[in-house]
Amino acid sequence: MATKAVRLFRKFNGLFAVYKPQGVHWKLVRDTVETNILKVTGPQFQRLKVGVGRRLDAFSSGEYTVEGEFGKASDNFSNTGRIVERTTYGHITLDKLERVLAAIQGANQKALNMYSKVDMSTQEAYELAVKGLLYPEGQSPPIVTGLKCQEFNPPHFTLALECVNETQKYMCKLVHEIGLELRSSAVCTKVRRTRDGPFRVEDALTHNHWNADNILQAIAHFRKTTRKLKKSNNCRKSPTQSNLPTDHKEQDEDGKTDDENEEDVCNQEFVDEEKANY
Repeated sequence: MATKAVRLFRKFNGLFAVYKPQGVHWKLVRDTVETNILKVTGPQFQRLKVGVGRRLDAFSSGEYTVEGEFGKASDNFSNTGRIVERTTYGHITLDKLERVLAAIQGANQKALNMYSKVDMSTQEAYELAVKGLLYPEGQSPPIVTGLKCQEFNPPHFTLALECVNETQKYMCKLVHEIGLELRSSAVCTKVRRTRDGPFRVEDALTHNHWNADNILQAIAHFRKTTRKLKKSNNCRKSPTQSNLPTDHKEQDEDGKTDDENEEDVCNQEFVDEEKANY
């Protein structure tokens, strides 16, 4: 018969989201969470590992808010890089910026239609497109599915961005290209993840809640949420837990890794203020 500690240990097999402070490396967040769990489960459960599902760099924080600044260009497209050019930006207006954003989204919509491998002449494809449920089949480059300006206060601006298969470098480069299209330049100053599938900012555990009780509640909430999403048939097929890094895979109640006991989860894009998900 399983002891209380063993039953507790088994409950930690699942996914939850945490809110990563800006400037803190995701590895430190992971190690802190793992240490806090081991304080409760005890030394006999040292095999427990916390894996990171998706991560951005220390200055990141899907749906995203992306902040940029006109008038500068850097060697890495962000304000942390070496400034290689300074340009004027007084000619940039909100109307001009919105036209550029609309053009970018239109071009990406065509790419999404192509990579989704759906016959766009059918009624089914039309309904999927209207509902925003088209998704690339197989590998594809980063594709923007939503892009609009939230704030415009030159030289600073903030974008609301939705994309698939994205990387932080891609989002920084996108800001750079927007500057070029406006006959200026721009650097990315901040990337903040606001949603990842069923996870939103309000679901992410802040530093004061990185303890066993709150983590268990978050895991249980995730399971309940994904059951509802699967019933509504509105969630996309997502990475499995076996996609976690090979050196930090979660173990199930029998001590097996996800490669040995693969479990599908419904997951679209985890939160950050960066936010890391586990």
